[in-house]
Amino acid sequence: MSVAHVKGGSPVRRRGAGGVAAPRQIADELRHQNERFSAAVENMSHGLCMFDADERMIICNGNYISIFSLDAKIVRPGIAFLDILKHSVDIGVASQSAEDLYAIRKPYIERAQASTYEEILSDGRIVSITHRPLASGGWVSIYEDITEQRRAEQELKEQHRRFDAALANMSQGLLMYDAEGTLIVRNQRFLDLYKVTPDDFPLGMSQRALLEQMVRLRIYPSMDIDGEIANTRASLQAGEERSTDRSLADGRTLLVARRPLTGGGWVATFEDITERRRAEERMSHLAHYDTLTDLPNRSMFRERLDQAMTGDTPLAIFSLDLDRFKAVNDTWGHPAGDWLLKCVAERLRHSLRSDTDVVARLGGDEFAILQFNPKGSTDAEQLAKRIVAVVSQPFRDKGRDMHVGISLGIALYPGDGKDADTLLKNADMALYSGKSEGRNVYRFFEPGMDALVRARLALETDLETALKRREFVLEFQPITNIASGKIVGAEALMRWNSPTRGLVAPDDFIAAAEDSGLIVPLGEWALKQACSVAAGWPPGMRIAVNVSAVQIRSADFARSVISALAVSGVPASRLELEITETVLMDESETVLKTLRQLRELGIRIALDDFGTGYSSLGYLRRFPVDKIKIDRSFIHDIDNKDTAAIVRTIIGLGAELGITVTAEGVETEAQLDILRKAGCVEAQGFLIGMPSKAADMARLLKTRAASRRA
Repeated sequence: MSVAHVKGGSPVRRRGAGGVAAPRQIADELRHQNERFSAAVENMSHGLCMFDADERMIICNGNYISIFSLDAKIVRPGIAFLDILKHSVDIGVASQSAEDLYAIRKPYIERAQASTYEEILSDGRIVSITHRPLASGGWVSIYEDITEQRRAEQELKEQHRRFDAALANMSQGLLMYDAEGTLIVRNQRFLDLYKVTPDDFPLGMSQRALLEQMVRLRIYPSMDIDGEIANTRASLQAGEERSTDRSLADGRTLLVARRPLTGGGWVATFEDITERRRAEERMSHLAHYDTLTDLPNRSMFRERLDQAMTGDTPLAIFSLDLDRFKAVNDTWGHPAGDWLLKCVAERLRHSLRSDTDVVARLGGDEFAILQFNPKGSTDAEQLAKRIVAVVSQPFRDKGRDMHVGISLGIALYPGDGKDADTLLKNADMALYSGKSEGRNVYRFFEPGMDALVRARLALETDLETALKRREFVLEFQPITNIASGKIVGAEALMRWNSPTRGLVAPDDFIAAAEDSGLIVPLGEWALKQACSVAAGWPPGMRIAVNVSAVQIRSADFARSVISALAVSGVPASRLELEITETVLMDESETVLKTLRQLRELGIRIALDDFGTGYSSLGYLRRFPVDKIKIDRSFIHDIDNKDTAAIVRTIIGLGAELGITVTAEGVETEAQLDILRKAGCVEAQGFLIGMPSKAADMARLLKTRAASRRA
């Protein structure tokens, strides 16, 4: 709006030395002043409006018209202020009525001092109005659209709120330093992590002062402060992040990460990684140690062995395997087996010669030992003997004794192998060789053992094939009553009629069948076959069948026995189950319960090889058997006075307990005569009758029956 719209006033007169200025000159000067004033007002960045003492507009600029979207034809000099407000209501700019707006403005108009207030328009825009009174009455108002400014301020305020919320809720502690290294931001989590107060670490302190305070408060046990500052400076100059683990005096571990900021300075974050580090340590431990026994595992053992073989130090490698451990698991369950493994691990650990030697659990009941710098085979043998002795001692748990043995295979470095794989294989081979010869033994590796191991594996393979092809047969050896000479029964003896091996005796394959588990289906077949044959014998003739501990621990053993009797029609009283002491050594309630159940059905239980085991008399006390069979080794040596005394004692014991005594391995009339005089009830052996096929046994019984009738 041009300044020409301003109301005219008295012309300005200028006096000069020569008299009054010409009116034209004055008019020109006034016009120039108006043009300059108009240009200045129109080029203002804000809106401007001037009112006289009668509240009528003197002048306004285009920005005023634009801000309020007014009609310039209506809003002209001389218009009343209230009419302008009404016009703004009419065009929908004002958010309130003209009267309300005027009531708001009136106090500012009447006030004789500058003031500023804000008005919100109907479209949401915000206008800042600065009111300045004029000396001659009236006022000048300056208008500024501050909508974007307020929005920016609100966004900045929101950013600050979010930043504060983020800082307050961060799981990490945070410190921010400016380009001069002054602390400018610190969150609550930092104070919580270090268990300090804001006064301990005020804003404005330097990195050095902060680190010195950490040491002074004994948060850090000690620190190279100069080195820490130099490292931080170097990483910032290189524009690199830097992370370090910081151990606190209270045992916790914090991860401190420093990241440079674009405008200079850096941010340091602090995270408590104590549990993570402990978890990593636990994971590392689990990766290298057995969870049950806490011994090194196979991986760790191999790692130690590989490290040990980098030098020329002599080594002894032991491969160990528990004897009869499966019986413990089958008898008392896996919790008892786990307890036993932990006990064995502890005994093995205490058996080592020094802290440098290593004992590991490879899995199951397999262990390994690495002995450093043994003096030849002597040290290794002493350790092996010590281990056999300590593991053979009973393990007592909950009032019960567990008996296991241990077998060891030993390989020496460098004599038995130059690499770890060869040494471990040779130690395993020595172990396998020892177990095939017996239990509770140790063996050093010998070159010929490879052939023995291959032979044992081939035997197990052939056994599995033989079972499928039904290559097994039964032979029967008669048992006679010594007093009457009458055959009272026969023992079923298993033979393997192999197309490649020929006729194989049970002593040569039963152990392999037990180790492989084939003894269970093989024993079930033998029971059915023996009962089927005995069904054709004269009434009262007993059939004796050998059963192993593995069979009896089988869940289906009792069922298979009852099934064999039912199918064959043989009365339970005619069946004798011959067991060895190893069956009773477990002191298993499951095994004893099965045997009692069968005995209650009328089946007789015979204790075979009596006198050769650990504590035969103790077994007789715990489980009353129907028969004891004196081992053939005693009968063979019965002409020896001491042996004869033992035999007479066993026979007398049987008579006292009401137990039938059978002598095995009777081969001469002299042996039979001694047994007769001692009161032995039954005899079995080559003198009585050779093991023969079922048909031959049937003919023998018919012949004897005919002889008795004649």
